Amino acid sequence: MSSESKSINPFDDDTYQFFVLINAAGDYSLWPGFARVPEAWQVVFGLAGRQQCLDYVETHWLNLHPAAAHRTSQEG
Repeated sequence: MSSESKSINPFDDDTYQFFVLINAAGDYSLWPGFARVPEAWQVVFGLAGRQQCLDYVETHWLNLHPAAAHRTSQEG
């Protein structure tokens, strides 16, 4: 298979524009600009390049543990 025929996962493709999304639990997600934003998520940054979105997440998501896992560890 040639490298030209390989498909790149859109989440890893630097040629796309992205949004940064956040959900009610405070979890962040990088989301391709061409895709519909899932319910229960809202756009907090973008449309921007992939690296700009990753930089935004790095400076704003201070607790990288998923919120659900954090709640479970506090309960147990």
